[in-house]
Amino acid sequence: MSGKENNMKAEIIAVGTEMLLGEITDTNSPYLARQLAQLGIDIYYQETVGDNPARITALLDQASRRSDLVVLMGGLGPTADDVTKETVAAFLHVPLVTDPVAQEKLTATAARLQHALTPNNLIQAQLPQGAIPLANRTGLAVGSWNTVNGTVYVTLPGPPQECEPMISEQLIPRLAQATHQAIASTMLRFYGLTESVIAAKLAPVINAQTNPTIAIYYQFPDIAVRITAQAADQAAAEALIAPVAEKIKDLLGDAFYGTGEHGSIAQVVGQALIQRHTTITAAESLTAGAFQAALGTVPGISAVFPGGYVTYAPEQKTAMIGVPAALIQQYGVVSTQTAQAMAEGARQHVGTDYALGFTGVAGPDTLEGQPAGTVFIGLASPTGTTVREFHLLGSRNEVRARAVAWGFKMLQDVIGR
Repeated sequence: MSGKENNMKAEIIAVGTEMLLGEITDTNSPYLARQLAQLGIDIYYQETVGDNPARITALLDQASRRSDLVVLMGGLGPTADDVTKETVAAFLHVPLVTDPVAQEKLTATAARLQHALTPNNLIQAQLPQGAIPLANRTGLAVGSWNTVNGTVYVTLPGPPQECEPMISEQLIPRLAQATHQAIASTMLRFYGLTESVIAAKLAPVINAQTNPTIAIYYQFPDIAVRITAQAADQAAAEALIAPVAEKIKDLLGDAFYGTGEHGSIAQVVGQALIQRHTTITAAESLTAGAFQAALGTVPGISAVFPGGYVTYAPEQKTAMIGVPAALIQQYGVVSTQTAQAMAEGARQHVGTDYALGFTGVAGPDTLEGQPAGTVFIGLASPTGTTVREFHLLGSRNEVRARAVAWGFKMLQDVIGR
């Protein structure tokens, strides 16, 4: 890859009429932009275009004259409006050919699912002639890498669950090899501090950054801090990251909960429970089972999570987990005392090591004189029960999501990472 200038210039084209209509949000382009930035590849242009061959061709013509790397995402599927690969092939004046590995995967998948393999499905195994296939680990549509007149043209599928792994596993390693750099990156994840507070606490480190570089991302309800280093080899790049990561964790203290590109606090805490053989249950009011639903996303969680309760109405708190009606009458549903009784009642009824009790006001209206965002979370453990009061911002669902995350954080602070 020669590059038209010393620094490679990239252009990202998101293909899909549904994005132009506002029916879905493009998350692939920001993800790819972050990944390219870590390689020192400048992104000069980003466009969104509908499923229209003429308009895609016009963008390709423009991109070919100003960019070294052109990445098109979307439009590789089996339907009539998936026109990206055909359009790219026509622009490059080459036919479409079938990748045998991708075709075999399609055939095997159809056999396993006992589905007929229709001709339009086989289109997903096609790519422009001369392309290097980019394997799709999580889907069926193969990606492609064509180099023509010094410009690289890449096609990737649109679904984020397919596109993101292909970017990180196929595209970025190939680009790193082409640019003769070793890149290491780690994502530190935090909960309980705002983006502005984190930025202020990290200002001395960020202001002094050269290599590694540091970037802060708000990924509701978390804050993520990415550290990226470049070096002659992978080991050297990773060695540059380690001391910076420790410094950042020291500066942000207990807000740190884990690492990883997609490691939610539910996944991190759930895996810790499994590894420690520590059992958990919950009684939920305002969160209406959202904490337990988040637990359910963790593979293997059934080993430590036997079940729990959704006790929305006051009488159900009494009937299901034994919260005294007199206590609710005296202190109210939204109170320290009720959160404590919910956690203790759930733990006693299920017989787990730990239990959480969630009660509060999701909003938008007040309840018992308490404003929206008022939340009490009780954590019952073998050594006693603690209750924390929170005043959370956001919409009804944002308050509920923040409450769930705080429940996981309280649990992690007790059981450890």
